[in-house]
Amino acid sequence: MIDKTRLRNVETYAFTDRKSFLDYIKDQQKILVAVNAEKILKDESRLYNIINENIGYPDGVGAVMALKQKGLDAVKIPGSEFWLDIISRFYEERSFYLLGSSQEVIDSTVLRLKEEYPGINIVGHQNGFLDDAEKEELKMTLLKHKPNIIFVAQGTPRQEYLMDELIKIHPALYMGLGGSFDIYAGIKKRAPKFFLDWHLEWLYRLLKEPTRFGRQLVLVKFLLLLKMKKL
Repeated sequence: MIDKTRLRNVETYAFTDRKSFLDYIKDQQKILVAVNAEKILKDESRLYNIINENIGYPDGVGAVMALKQKGLDAVKIPGSEFWLDIISRFYEERSFYLLGSSQEVIDSTVLRLKEEYPGINIVGHQNGFLDDAEKEELKMTLLKHKPNIIFVAQGTPRQEYLMDELIKIHPALYMGLGGSFDIYAGIKKRAPKFFLDWHLEWLYRLLKEPTRFGRQLVLVKFLLLLKMKKL
C-alpha cells in the first residue's frame, strides 16, 4: 500500500524509492503525472481532476517537502529519468508508443532506444504537433497495435489533456514527459549534478531560460504557503 495525500487540490503519492513506484505501476492502466510546486498551485480544475483520477508522483522537491510536512516519507522521482527506469524494467515484455517533440527529436529518441535496449518493441512514434486529423489517426493506431505503455512529451497541461482523451479510447499505462525526449536526444541538457544535489534545478533552468522568471515566482508563493502549513 502506497501512502498518498492531497496537496491543496492535487492528490499525490508518496513513493519512498523508484523500485516501489515501478512495482506499483506494474499492472496499472493509468496516467502518471509529475507533481511539482507549479501544478500544486495551478488553479485548473480539469488538470487536477485528471491527476486525482490517476497517479500523481513527486517530481519536484517542493512536492516532496509538502508530503514530508504531512508526515509522509517520500523521495523526488524525476520524470526525465523515471521513464527510462520503466523501459529498463519492462522493455523485454511490454510494447511502447512514443509521441512528442519535433520529428527530428522523436526519430533520434527511438533510434537511441533501439540501440540501448535491443529487442525493444516500439510499435510506433509520432511528433507532438498533431492536428485533428492526425489525432484521430493516432487513436486508430493505438487501437490497432495496442501498446502497453505510451509516453507523451508535449508539456503541461497539453500532454495531460491528450492522455486523458487517449486513455478513454485505449486503456494503457501513460506517462507525460515534458521535454524529456529533447534531453535524451541531446538537444537540451539536464542541470549539472551540483544543481541536482542541492535541489537547485529550478535555478539552473532560470539561468538557461530567463523567460521562465514569471513561472519561478510560483516557487516563492509555494514556500510561503508551505511555511504557513497551508498546502
